[in-house]
Amino acid sequence: MTALWWQSGVIYQVYPRSFQDTDGDGIGDLKGIARRLDYLTSLGVDAIWISPIYPSPMADFGYDVADYCDVDPRFGVLADFDDLLAQSHARGLRVLLDFVPNHTSDRHPWFVESRASRDNPKRDWYIWRDPAADGGPPNNWISDFGGSAWEWDEATGQYYYHAFLKEQADLNWRNPAVQAAIYDVMRFWFDRGVDGFRIDVLWHMVKAADFPDNPPNPGYRPALGDMHRVLQLHSTDQPEVHRIAADMRAIADSYGAKGRGERVLIGEIYLPVDRLMRYYGRERAEVHLPFNFQLIDAPWEARSLATLIAGYEAALPPGGWPNWVLGNHDRPRVAARRGPAQARVAAMLLLTLRGTPTLYYGDELGLSDVAIPPEEVQDPRELREPGRGFGRDPVRTPLPWDGSANAGFTTGRPWLPLNADWRARNVARMAEEPHSMLTFYRRLLALRRAHPALSIGDFALLDADRDVLAYERRHGAERLIVALNLGARSQRLELPDRAGDCRPLLSTIDDAMRIADGGLLLRGHEGVILRSA
Repeated sequence: MTALWWQSGVIYQVYPRSFQDTDGDGIGDLKGIARRLDYLTSLGVDAIWISPIYPSPMADFGYDVADYCDVDPRFGVLADFDDLLAQSHARGLRVLLDFVPNHTSDRHPWFVESRASRDNPKRDWYIWRDPAADGGPPNNWISDFGGSAWEWDEATGQYYYHAFLKEQADLNWRNPAVQAAIYDVMRFWFDRGVDGFRIDVLWHMVKAADFPDNPPNPGYRPALGDMHRVLQLHSTDQPEVHRIAADMRAIADSYGAKGRGERVLIGEIYLPVDRLMRYYGRERAEVHLPFNFQLIDAPWEARSLATLIAGYEAALPPGGWPNWVLGNHDRPRVAARRGPAQARVAAMLLLTLRGTPTLYYGDELGLSDVAIPPEEVQDPRELREPGRGFGRDPVRTPLPWDGSANAGFTTGRPWLPLNADWRARNVARMAEEPHSMLTFYRRLLALRRAHPALSIGDFALLDADRDVLAYERRHGAERLIVALNLGARSQRLELPDRAGDCRPLLSTIDDAMRIADGGLLLRGHEGVILRSA
C-alpha cells in the first residue's frame, strides 16, 4: 500500500502550558515549542498535536475558547504560531491543532450576544430552554464535571446547557449559522497551513431535539463520579452528528494536492467499539481516525488484550485505518497505571500494533502521575469533586529538560510542580543513558521508521500462553515478530515454523535476548522484536 503520512507516522501530543516556557511566567508557550523542535525530530515523531492555544479565560485551561481565530497572549501571538508552523514544516513535522467546536467560553462574543436578550440574533446559537414545571432545570442531564448541566440565567429567565463547566456553554449545532461559522474557523487554520485537527468531544456535539431525561444508570456507584448517575443516551452520540463530521471531512479533503488525505481529522470519541466505528463514515467519509482509547482502561492481561485487539481489527470498516493511544491530558499516565517495567512493554505494544499511534508528552521519559498538594490544585475537575481521583493536574506537569533550576522548563515558578525525581528523570540526562526510557523510545521509533512492516504492514496474532502476547507484522518479504511478556515471570514462546532463523532487533530490557530450540525465552516484563529470516 502507499501510505499517507498520518497512516505511517507517529503523533506526539504537546500540552503547551507544560512543554517549554520562554518568558519566565511559568507557563509554556509557542516559542518554547519552537525551541524544542529539534528534540521532537530526534525523538523520531512525525507530527505534533498541540492542545488548545486560543484566547481563553482558562476556566478549563483553553477548552473554554473566547476566540477561535487567534492565540492567547499566554502562549504568544499569531505570528509565533506561523513561525512554529514554518519551522515544523521545514523539519518535516506536521502540526495538528486541538479544535473545540462543541462549546465556547461564556465570554466568547457569540455567547455574550446570545445571553443579552431572548430576541438577540445569536440567541439560538446556544441551547436555551425554559425551566421545568417545578422551576428547576429542563431535564436531568448531568455535566461531565458533576452537577446539573443547566445553568440559570436570571436576566433572560431561561437555562443554558453546558456539558462541562458553566463557563463552557454548548453551541447549538442544529443551527446552520453555527455550522457555517465553525466551518469558517476550520478554513482559517487550514489556510494558514495546519495539517489537521483533533476534534474535542465530537460525540457530544448534537443533542436529542426534544431534550428527554437520560435514563438512570443501573450500574452507578459513587466512585464513578456524578456524571455517571445517568446514561448519556440523549445528550451525546445523536445520529445527526454524522452529517456534521462528514461536512468537516469534506472541508479537510478540499485542501492539499489532489484534495486527498493530506489534512487529517482525529475525533475524540469515548464510545463502545461498535458505535465508534460509525465515525469513520458510512454514506460519506467522516473523521480519518476516531480515537481508540481501549488500551487506557483495558485489563493488562495477555489474553484479554489479544481479544481486544482482534475485536477492534475485525470491527474496522473497509478502508478504516486503526489507531491506538496509551494516555492523554485527561487520563492517568501509563507509567502510573502499569509501573516502570511494563511502561516499556506498553510502549512497544503501542508502536508495533497496526495503525497510527499517538504519544503523550513525557511518556518517553517514563513520567508518572505527580502528586499535587491541595493548595496547588488547578484543575476544575478536581476542585468540583475533590479527592475522587478525577483530577488531571497530575498528568499535566512540566516536562523536565535538564538538571538546572526548574528542570530547564522556566526561569520563573512552574504553574504546576515538577516530578519529584526530575534531577534524574530529565531529557538531558536520560539522552546520555544507554538503557534509559528515552533511549529506548528513540530506538523503538527508529526501528518503526526503518521497517515498514511495523507501520503499514499486515497484522496477525500468534498463539501464545499465559502472560505472553505475540503477533506478526508483515510487509512484502519482511516478517517481524513482536513478543510481549505482561507478567513478572520468565516465559517461553514457541516460534512459528515459518519464522525460520530469527534475529533479535530490540528488547525492552537489553540486547541479551535468547532464542533456543525454536523458542524465545522472555524474561519477566520483557518485550522483544524479532526479524524472521
